[in-house]
Amino acid sequence: MLKNMNKTTKNNMITYLMVIVVYAVIQVLVTSGSLSSLFTGLLVPICTYIILAISLNLVVGFLGELSLGHAGFMCIGAFTSAFFSKCMKGVVEPDLLRFMIALLIGAVCAGIFGILIGIPVLRLNGDYLAIVTLAFGEIIKNVINVFYIGKDSKGFHFSMKDSVSLNMEPDGKILLNGPQGISGTPKDSTFTIGFILILITLVIVLNLISSRTGRAIMAIRDDRIAAESVGINITKYKLIAFSLSAAIAGMAGVLYSHNLSSLMATPQNFGYNMSIMILVFVVLGGIGSVRGSIIAAAILTLLPELLRGLSNYRMLIYAIVLIVMMLFNWAPKAIEWREKHLAKFKQKKAVKEEA
Repeated sequence: MLKNMNKTTKNNMITYLMVIVVYAVIQVLVTSGSLSSLFTGLLVPICTYIILAISLNLVVGFLGELSLGHAGFMCIGAFTSAFFSKCMKGVVEPDLLRFMIALLIGAVCAGIFGILIGIPVLRLNGDYLAIVTLAFGEIIKNVINVFYIGKDSKGFHFSMKDSVSLNMEPDGKILLNGPQGISGTPKDSTFTIGFILILITLVIVLNLISSRTGRAIMAIRDDRIAAESVGINITKYKLIAFSLSAAIAGMAGVLYSHNLSSLMATPQNFGYNMSIMILVFVVLGGIGSVRGSIIAAAILTLLPELLRGLSNYRMLIYAIVLIVMMLFNWAPKAIEWREKHLAKFKQKKAVKEEA
């Protein structure tokens, strides 16, 4: 069956099968109680980071633009969905329906912000997108931290001073409490939901890449002037890739926020370092490699926790692994070595098939 498929379809099928097999194995281990509580607790965050890495790869790997504000889009998806879920808790039933609506809200809101940022910035060349997205990520985090929103029998109350300034009735409750964020979000995220969202992300991204739109996006990456000369609308296709990437990042934010009982817009969660970490997943997995992004995100999320027993040495080992992976992926000699051995492997395989 695989022999009759073209190379792209075959690669896509291998990626889908890899994700499904890993999910099945982990589910068996969880059911049998073979996994520790620490590892089980990391399953949803791993799914979140995989989705973020795939979505950023769409911009960095396939569009060829550098975005440093991916955590900002994740933050928008996380807070808009958590706000909705907290407001609708006990109103919209069942929980899965409420989560699906929250997922849609988070993705749409992040996508809209992606369009609003992309329209003026994507017309420019160079590193303007990186600078603007970096600023956006920091701005959105700080804006959320100054907002106080409450709800009582009279409706919603807003303030940018403190929670006391909301002037609510005795029956009122605070929904967004400035730097303390949103607490009491329903914990609807599960590993199975994370797995389904990874598959949805893969279907969207891989089908986009294989489509006419995807070929136009990659043509812009390879040679902007040549793409423009054959009639490709540069801004249009850049905006499609960028806004879709932002929407998927928002979806990851929804998964992230519904795995926490308390959500705060801290630098650790949604700051510059988070955006850099997502970029590291993409670079180490291979720019333009969806499967590589998945593997890198999973390994680099697990590694610090697996090395926790080594105490002071764990971050040193983590840094060494990052350097080794970077050299293996991008050093000219390493690339030459991989290509040489891959050619030998293909030659042996061809000889066996002929025999």
